[in-house]
Amino acid sequence: MPDPADDPDRPNPDDGLDGPPVTPVTPVTPVTPVTSVPEDAEAEDGEPPDPAEHAEADGQDAHAQARDEDGKGYDDLRRVQQRVYNNFYASVDASGAAFGFATGSRPGLAPGIVEPETVDAALRFYVRPQPCFDEALGRLRSDSLVVLTGQDDCGRGAGALALLREIAGEGARLRSLSPANALADLATTTSIKAGQAYVIRDYVGEANVEAVQAYEIGRLSEELRRKGAFLVITADRTSLRRLALKDHCVQWRTPDPVELFRHCRERLPYVEIAPDTEKELLESVAEQRRPADVVAAAVALDQSPRTALETLRDGDSKSVQEWFRTQPGADDLLPLAALAFVEGVPERTFEKACALLFAYVRNWELSGETPVAEPEAVAALAPRGAGFEQSRARWKERAVGLVHVERRPGPGQDASHGERRLVFASPRIRDLVIGELHGLYGYELWYPLRQWLGDLSRQGDLDARTEVARGTAVLARYALPEVEEYLLRNWAEGITSQRVTAALTLQFMCDVDQLAPQALNIVLRWADDNGPGRAVTAAMALTGRLGSLYRLEALNWLWFLTGRGERIAFAARRSLVLLLQTAEQEPERALLTLRYARTCVASTAPRSKDRFDALRTIMQLLEAERLEGPGPVPAALLRHTPDSARHLGPLWAVVLLSNFRRRAVRALCRTLVHLRDDPAATDAVRRLGEAMQAETSARQWNALAHALSNALRDPDFSIPGTRELARVLVESLRGRTPAASSPALSSSAQGGRSK
Repeated sequence: MPDPADDPDRPNPDDGLDGPPVTPVTPVTPVTPVTSVPEDAEAEDGEPPDPAEHAEADGQDAHAQARDEDGKGYDDLRRVQQRVYNNFYASVDASGAAFGFATGSRPGLAPGIVEPETVDAALRFYVRPQPCFDEALGRLRSDSLVVLTGQDDCGRGAGALALLREIAGEGARLRSLSPANALADLATTTSIKAGQAYVIRDYVGEANVEAVQAYEIGRLSEELRRKGAFLVITADRTSLRRLALKDHCVQWRTPDPVELFRHCRERLPYVEIAPDTEKELLESVAEQRRPADVVAAAVALDQSPRTALETLRDGDSKSVQEWFRTQPGADDLLPLAALAFVEGVPERTFEKACALLFAYVRNWELSGETPVAEPEAVAALAPRGAGFEQSRARWKERAVGLVHVERRPGPGQDASHGERRLVFASPRIRDLVIGELHGLYGYELWYPLRQWLGDLSRQGDLDARTEVARGTAVLARYALPEVEEYLLRNWAEGITSQRVTAALTLQFMCDVDQLAPQALNIVLRWADDNGPGRAVTAAMALTGRLGSLYRLEALNWLWFLTGRGERIAFAARRSLVLLLQTAEQEPERALLTLRYARTCVASTAPRSKDRFDALRTIMQLLEAERLEGPGPVPAALLRHTPDSARHLGPLWAVVLLSNFRRRAVRALCRTLVHLRDDPAATDAVRRLGEAMQAETSARQWNALAHALSNALRDPDFSIPGTRELARVLVESLRGRTPAASSPALSSSAQGGRSK
């Protein structure tokens, strides 16, 4: 614990600062940040922790080394997120691509309000499957709770929305709850509101089986009935604790595909179809299992009946299946398997990775270990001769129609640096190839393949590791227990590059709706007292797509981790910064992050360790650099998100009134520097000053204005336009117009160099 005499909140008697007044802060709902006393504290801005908290010198060196390595991991994550940011927000052709946190999800997956227009769009072509729809509706009316079970892509999600809209009415705003919620806890909290309709998509089950007893579920149902609220849960068979919920389950079925197709046609512009083509089309429709495929074919009719037929025939799937039916030998199979996990890297990088995979398979064969019997075995590798095979030319006959070669530059390079890269002919083929590999081959392929993936996860090539993570996330669709046990757990406890690979895998898993709740569940288990390595990996994973999808869970757990040991706290603060950086183009998420930090610091006691940790975290948020473009994130938020000033003001005030003041003043000056050329910046800065006014007394502000004036003499800040914005900030706090001269911000330091 820091010495109370050195507490960051303690006013400096020489600067005339009093303690900040207590200002009510609108809480985030629900916000109950859980904290614990950290094992250590790092000195910041002249605030030495209590020496009794320090370990021995060698222990300190080990902590510092681990932190440095984790910092390198965050540099990797930041580079990946910069590419995601560019791909999503720039004008590029991104059809079929997956961009981490930027990809969309189906309605109701992300916790929060599901607006009526979103429900209308999701149910535009909806057909009620019978008799399961009426059965589920009856149970929902009688018990206020129903669980829709069934295989993936059978329409459970749309069914949940349709049931709730039937119960709550056309214009009702539904609320989606996190799949990580403990159902037993919902009945004992204030989460359930009267008259509200709730959905939990792809429920992952409970970590503690005792928490999901039938008695507790009965209490939840009783609480829902008492408040006139309703809850629909969707879950697959593997994650559902059927024993506890068996009395509330309804097996969901897909609607008749032909009926659904005709229903769609009635709601789409009429298209003339020849009788023979219509017959062929309906025959293909009748074979479909997924309602989404039927709807896609109906929409494709607008282009032509032939396009609709091609949509249903799924040429990619047939091409992949036909390729595997030839039972390819190892010389053809292994390169394709390697490509499934390192697609799109430079060809020279791919060839090294491919040679490494051949070596692992060869070592496995030479070991003499007896593999588990599987229906399809990998053909034995032919002995290598002295000649050289034209391996690059082999792709013309190895995977015809599945793979092609293109030349493109790497990130940040111009066209002159373009390299040959092997890519699949369509984004879906990668998924199909991994599915066939998992379905056809057994231990004799996957044992060396897992070793190979582990080796790649340790290497320094970030592009290759990113693709390994993307491929592993696809594999999780078919073999999640294997991926978690053999790959993710080991990587999470490994070296920095492996932890980054594990974190990226969990983020990419969120591109598949059914896997997103599973990824969250894995991360929360790692964060909850499972060792520092996994906790750091969990903090890394809670950025990006995972943090965007499950915003409140990410903030709650990262804030909790800032109160753990030094290494874990360091990672958690870096993750919170990265969350804010990636939220720059998502105002709602950025505001939630700022509001959450504001609420958490307001709930800490003065001179407490929690306060110390909160101030240090807030300071890093205010110093955060943009992912793209120069300048700090607060400057970009003030420029583009007007409501951000309301939250940035109290955050800045609380660190300005602490011993973090020197860093806070410099961060404020940097923000003003990057706002000086924007004509609209004056209003943004005035709003910022008004937000700070309630947090400071006149005496406090005089001292802070003096510190700001001194800081503006620095050559980095003494730039034309900056002092004028500073005067706007100060005068808005004093309740006067900017035209009145401020003694603390006189013109003595005007001028300086320009940027």
